[in-house]
Amino acid sequence: MDPRFYRSWHLAKSDTEFKIAEFEWSLIRFYESFSRFVLATGVVTITANVDLKHQEHVILHVIRMQDRPKTSAMIGRLMNRDDIPNIQYSLRKLEAAGLIEKRQDTNSKTYSYFASDLGIRLTDEYYKVRKEILVQRLGEINDPEEKFERYGRFMSLLTGIYDEAARDAATIAPRAEKSAPATGSAPSVIRRKET
Repeated sequence: MDPRFYRSWHLAKSDTEFKIAEFEWSLIRFYESFSRFVLATGVVTITANVDLKHQEHVILHVIRMQDRPKTSAMIGRLMNRDDIPNIQYSLRKLEAAGLIEKRQDTNSKTYSYFASDLGIRLTDEYYKVRKEILVQRLGEINDPEEKFERYGRFMSLLTGIYDEAARDAATIAPRAEKSAPATGSAPSVIRRKET
């Protein structure tokens, strides 16, 4: 049965909108599955004396990327995040757990972070567990390398489109209403903010 007959999307009034909504829905579910995998694998391999959340695990691996120290701003840019204070909070937790170290950049007040010996050892262990329980399963997909490369490029393209749409959305404001609608629904007309 066509999903449109049993899944009524308020976000979809056309075939294209329906497919976009279904894709976004699958993306949300994938992100949650990915978060659970990272956290479960991290708990097995990175048993620090601190409660690490999904984002701390990801930040630790980002710090190890290319084995180069990174500032909090660079970590944010690599992860497409702009919440630097939250990243800095995660960095303090990772540092307190002994998984990363920081050093002050020359002639600057900025700090760069790099994986400690413990962080390197535990992320190497994470790699082994990930390879054993995830990568082998992904090998059951036909042409996995080609698919991951193609879908990775597609997701990068979508990231740019959604970022641009978010910037555009920031210029839109709801039309001011003198009185709230009786149903409590949002105004149906939006207008651009004056710049």
